[in-house]
Amino acid sequence: MNSTEQHRMPGWPGDVAGMQTDDVDFEALSHVLGNTCCWGGQTRRFYSLAQRTVTVSGAVENLGGMTGEVRRVLSLHALLAEAWRAWLRDDSIAGLPAKASDKRGRDVAAVQRTILEAAGVEPDLPVSWAQALGLTQRMAEAAAYRDLSGAGLALRTGGPLFPPLKERVRPLAPDRAARQWLERFEALRAPGGGQSPGSGQSPGGEANDGSAG
Repeated sequence: MNSTEQHRMPGWPGDVAGMQTDDVDFEALSHVLGNTCCWGGQTRRFYSLAQRTVTVSGAVENLGGMTGEVRRVLSLHALLAEAWRAWLRDDSIAGLPAKASDKRGRDVAAVQRTILEAAGVEPDLPVSWAQALGLTQRMAEAAAYRDLSGAGLALRTGGPLFPPLKERVRPLAPDRAARQWLERFEALRAPGGGQSPGSGQSPGGEANDGSAG
């Protein structure tokens, strides 16, 4: 990185209205995620979105039954899964009227789609891929509850905790977490895009032709 790149103004996430793929600065995004706590600061231990998504992405990469390209795409989806929160910082919908809640959901989906398209990856995952990613995210959540028991985390509602990932949670400083996130993003982001998630194999080794049922 030269001195001009070091001192350029980052393209910080801004207004979501009219957001385009060119508006996504992944280096700036890495710092936002590195500086953002998973629990909005309601904890005694800071644990960043950047670190959590790097952990989930690494765990997804270790799943069996996938081709190299399927593994890359799903790992990249895992890394970017919470990127929308850099634009829509308040993710609480509690107490919102139904219309406002629906609009919030549409905004999240639109922002996330734009980010994924900017990364050169198909935004929509086949059901089996999405399920594998969701399960891994829940396992990462369980690992945080296991390893940050003194952090004062509120008990999870809406279902049981899944078995935790084996990897221990050791919170990193924001700048280090941001650096790891960006390094992983650059490693996963293939030039010229990649295979559509509708083809190839699904996690577990099943053939996936993109059809339902």
